Amino acid sequence: FAPSPASDFPSPGPRATAHPVFPKGPASPLLYALYKMAGAIAAEELLSFRNSASRLQGHPPPEIPWVDVATGSLGQGLSVANGIARGHKLDKTTNRVYALLGDGELQEGQVWEAAMTAAHYKLDNLCAFVDNNGLQIDGPIAKVMGVEPITDKFRAFGWEVLDIDGHDMSKIVGALDEAETVKGKPTMVVCRTVKGKGSKCFEGKVEFHGTTPSKEEFEMAMKELSEETVCK
Repeated sequence: FAPSPASDFPSPGPRATAHPVFPKGPASPLLYALYKMAGAIAAEELLSFRNSASRLQGHPPPEIPWVDVATGSLGQGLSVANGIARGHKLDKTTNRVYALLGDGELQEGQVWEAAMTAAHYKLDNLCAFVDNNGLQIDGPIAKVMGVEPITDKFRAFGWEVLDIDGHDMSKIVGALDEAETVKGKPTMVVCRTVKGKGSKCFEGKVEFHGTTPSKEEFEMAMKELSEETVCK
C-alpha cells in the first residue's frame, strides 16, 4: 500500500501479487485506512465505518472487492491464507500471501492445524504476523488461556520465526524483506506491541478493546498522538 491514484490500486482477486488476508478482523480500521491511503476509497466512505448502510464494517466483509472472505470467526483466517498460498504454488506464480493474526486468536485449535498444514506444504510464499499485545476482549490472554511461548511453538511446527518490536517500522519492513528470502517453509513474524500505545487513555487497557471513546477521550488521545512518535 502506498499513496497513489485509485486507478493504480491492484485489481481485486486471487491473482494479486501481494495478497493480504485479515484473520484479525477487529483490525479492520487499519485495512480501511490503507485503502484510503492507496486512493481506493474516499475519505467520506472511511468516515462511514460501522454505519449500518456502510460496507466498512467491524470485520471486513466480502462486499469489499479486495476482501476474499469474512474472517470474523477467529481462527479461520490462517487456513484461508494457506489455501490462497497453496493455489499460487499450484499455479507456479511468484505471488505472496500475508496474514495478520491476533494473539488471542492463537487459542483456537484451527490455527494450529493451519500452522501444521502450511509447514507440510512448504508454503514459503506465506508470511503471517501475530499482533502480540497480550490482551483480548475477555481480559489478559495469560489469564484467559495462555498462548506463550509463541515463538517456540511456531518453530516446533516448522515455521521460520522472527521476533520483533511491532512499533518499529524499520523492523517490520526488515521482516518482510527477510521473509522473502526464506525457502521451504512459511514465516511467522511475532510483533511485540502495546494495545493503544501512545495514549494514556487507552494504553494497555483491555476495556477499550472494542469500545468507542468519548469525545473528550478522543480529543485527548489525538493530542497525545500528535506530540509523540508511536512508531519509529
